[in-house]
Amino acid sequence: MTDDTTGLATEAFIAHRNLLFTVAYEMLGSAADAEDVLQETWLRWATVDLARVSDERAYLVRITTRQALNRLRTVKRRREAYVGQWLPEPLITTSDVTEDVELAESMSMAMMLVMESLAPIERAVFVLREVFEVGYDEIAEAVDKSPAAVRQIAHRARKHVGARRPRTTASLSEAQAALESFRRAIDTGNPQDLLDVLAPDVVLLSDGGGLKKAALHPVVGAEKIVRFYLAGTTKLQATVTWEPTVVNGSPALAAYVDGALDGVMAVRVENTRITGLYFVRNPEKLTHLDSETTLTR
Repeated sequence: MTDDTTGLATEAFIAHRNLLFTVAYEMLGSAADAEDVLQETWLRWATVDLARVSDERAYLVRITTRQALNRLRTVKRRREAYVGQWLPEPLITTSDVTEDVELAESMSMAMMLVMESLAPIERAVFVLREVFEVGYDEIAEAVDKSPAAVRQIAHRARKHVGARRPRTTASLSEAQAALESFRRAIDTGNPQDLLDVLAPDVVLLSDGGGLKKAALHPVVGAEKIVRFYLAGTTKLQATVTWEPTVVNGSPALAAYVDGALDGVMAVRVENTRITGLYFVRNPEKLTHLDSETTLTR
């Protein structure tokens, strides 16, 4: 490849980089793995004869999808041996992600956990079709299936996700209000204040990755979660503060222990009450929280 074509390849890759990262992250739930996929995508893109590429965006998405699929099959096995509960790697996102309701919903902790239950090929097809609105013929090229097969896979994936996705999607203002009530309840330490903001069947999932203390199994029910939280704060000999932030396009709280980031709490809100709590404490998953990540469709 000449210097001129290398420059053109670089320009095209940079122009679509945020999109490619978003595709990889939606498929993998891990910023670290998504970054690795982008490196592999670039290595393959750099060898392509650009004169034979009619649609650079589609071609790059196709390479990224294939690399993400390869990695997804590998990490699926790795996650089976994960210590405790596995949660997606949280990202501090820009305001335009929050404004894109469909994109924000697709990368919420709740939705990404639903997608985690899909087979790798189903997840790839679902992400490309439902999140990025890629055509069936284009998806077929990316996943090495016929368009007819892709349609069947898409139908199966939609049915699977539809049966497991949150029943309702709270508005941004409703989520912010519920999260602020939750933060005030934590600050006061009043059990009744916590019970008032939590739905009776709320579920807490916490991810320490074996590196930080976390519940190894889901904690189900408002009263159990309140007892779990109060017992933990009683034992913790440190000052914990909770600061509002935006994670994966939705309001969240960042927990600081003696001034150092200790974890991120994302929530699912339905009918003004919190039905899901997702607490990521694994330090290996907090490395991308020092700056905003630009995600796009």
